[in-house]
Amino acid sequence: MERKRIRVRVNGREVEDEVEVRLTLADWLREGLGLTGTHLGCEHGVCGACTVLVDGRAVRSCLMLAVQADGAEVRTVEGLAEADGRLHPLQEAFLEHHALQCGFCTPGFLMTSLAFLQENPEPDEAAIREALSGNICRCTGYQPIVEAVADAAGRLRGTAQAAG
Repeated sequence: MERKRIRVRVNGREVEDEVEVRLTLADWLREGLGLTGTHLGCEHGVCGACTVLVDGRAVRSCLMLAVQADGAEVRTVEGLAEADGRLHPLQEAFLEHHALQCGFCTPGFLMTSLAFLQENPEPDEAAIREALSGNICRCTGYQPIVEAVADAAGRLRGTAQAAG
């Protein structure tokens, strides 16, 4: 099997590894780096559970090869919380709005929402629903998730205003 050396910045940390050229980014993150917060659901890019950010864009890591991430910056759900353990505003909002039940799909929703809110800091409910339409949750209604993303948008705007 052909292997290739890659260098990727994952959650702010430089990682260099030699990987099989057909290894998916999801499998490399989970098995190679132990970042098991990225979940594999359908493995066809349909459910969104494996969503991570690559250079700030939400991607289905089950459809992307690890070698395609060479030179990129990858952010997983493990990279959301602060180093001191404080939750990201999105995580806080999901917790407070009970926007998760079993939690299997939650990492994908969080990462999709993060990319969406970076591009659309003041979304309305319809825009949030459209942005999340590619993520599937099998056990909860979507209303708490939509409410959490709307709440997080406000929290993130407040954080940005306080910092700027």
